[in-house]
This record gives sequence, C-alpha cells and structure tokens, in this order.
Amino acid sequence: MVNKITVVGAGHVGATAAQRIAEKELARTVVMVDVADGIPQGKGLDQWESAPIELFDSRVVGTTDYAETAGSDVVVVTAGIARKPGMSRDDLLNTNAGIVKSVAEQVAKTSPQAIMIIVSNPLDVMSYVALKVTGFPRERVIGMAGVLDTARYRSFLAMELDVSVRDIQAMVLGGHGDTMVPLISYTTVSGIPVTHLLAMDRLDAIVERTRTGGGEIVKLLKTGSAYYAPSSGAVQMVEAIVKDQKRILPCSAWLQGEYGHRNLYLGVPVKLGSKGIEQILEVPLTADEKAALDKSAQAVLEPMSVVKL
Repeated sequence: MVNKITVVGAGHVGATAAQRIAEKELARTVVMVDVADGIPQGKGLDQWESAPIELFDSRVVGTTDYAETAGSDVVVVTAGIARKPGMSRDDLLNTNAGIVKSVAEQVAKTSPQAIMIIVSNPLDVMSYVALKVTGFPRERVIGMAGVLDTARYRSFLAMELDVSVRDIQAMVLGGHGDTMVPLISYTTVSGIPVTHLLAMDRLDAIVERTRTGGGEIVKLLKTGSAYYAPSSGAVQMVEAIVKDQKRILPCSAWLQGEYGHRNLYLGVPVKLGSKGIEQILEVPLTADEKAALDKSAQAVLEPMSVVKL
C-alpha cells in the first residue's frame, strides 16, 4: 500500500478504476480529480459509502483541485473525450492532447515523483504528450494499452477454445489501434502452442477481432466506449507498481532503440515494479511479426508528428 493514488477523470473509466484501486487497498487515499464540479465529489462519496460493505479502508475522495492530489505516488490519467461511433482514435488527437497537456502540467507541479499511467486515447500519442510536458524519465510515464489488448485477445481465445482465461498466455504489442500486433508465436494454452489447437484461419479471425475490439464495443454501446476492461488494465499496472511485483506486462513505453525504434511510444513487454518500468524485454519476433510491429510504429509516428506542444 502506498500513501496516495490519484485518478484523473471521474468518467466511467476513471471512476471504475478508482473503485477497484480502493477495493484492493492499494493506497491509503484514492483521489479522483475532474473539471466537472460535483461529479468527482459525488462519486467519491458514493464509493466511500461502499467501504463498509466491500470491507476496504482506502479513503476515496473527489475534487476539482489538484492541491488535494499533491504527493501522489501513482497518477492514472483517464481524462479526455470518449470515442463515438465512426470516430477513430486519431480523431480524438487534438482535443485530448490539450486535455492531457493540462493534466501533465498539474501533475508535474503537485506530484513530481509520481509514476504516471496514461489511459487517454489516442494512447501512444497521449503518453508522448505527458512525457514531454512533465519532463519525467521514461520509466515513470507508461501507457496502458497492451494489457487491455492482450486481455481482449485472451478472452476471445478462451471463448473459441472453451477453456479458462487463466490458462491462456499471450502478448499483444504495437500501437493501441488497428495496427496492434498479437503475437501468435508466443500464444500458448497451459504451455501448448495455440497453433496446435486452432487452425490458422480461426486465429487470423481472432487477431482481427482483437484489433477492432474497442470499436466493436463502441458500436454496441452507441453513446460511449469500453470502461470495465480498460479500468482493469490500468489497475493491474497500478498493483504491479505498488506491490513491486516485477510483472512482465505489455505496456506502451518510450523506445530508445529497442526493437529498432526510437523516440516513440509503442507497446512492448516490460517489467513493472516500484520504479515503474524497470526493464524493457526484447524478444525474438518472426519476420511477419517484426514487419507488423514496424507498420504499427509508423501508424504511431504519423499523429505524433502533428502534435504541437
């Protein structure tokens, strides 16, 4: 348990993440901060009133004032507008870049030692904005993408194979979008290569569904986007950091030569512990996987190039 964790944004993703952080008792105080006065305060009070039932002692508070977030150990950034039907992640770029820039300025001022987990979309570019604005080392600004994308991939495989999600080991790398790269060569079911259990055409279909998994939910909801799985992904990362678990998780990291790429955020396997990213693991890829990762990197660089900071 750390002293304080802040969640920026009291919308569906942020509020759900705050509740899960509190229920896991990862911090003595969980602060939700949002620009909409009354929303974070009301949701924070509602969550705290669930504590006697769910049996947690993490104090949940809501605020519009970053002064109450001062000294946070971890800051989860979910602020921004959500995707709407027909809207790509890149359509969100200009609006959310301004929002994340403002958030990053406040975090740098009030919690200069914090580890930041970025959830706002377009994820890889928003992580870049936060890194540049805060001036934090790359180990302390991490994008939540691969954990979510991998969860979707594993859930679809579990449905197809009719097996427990617990027995599926997998990783999804690359940018958080339609060019993400599920690694079939590293996908196993209790150690059994998935290619021994599923035909390639079925695997290809699952990979494609993974890539468009967020959009599938947006179409179904019609007026919003996913929040249960994204909040779970963020909280898994928070828990790995708070408990110094040394988890190997696919996260969006600022690459400096790894996988042949430099000066961009891209989903890669990392070791997450109390210092944030403690190691970036470079694993051998097939020729097709490497080509797909390179293509994904280009898809991240293009919107990055138009961001004005």
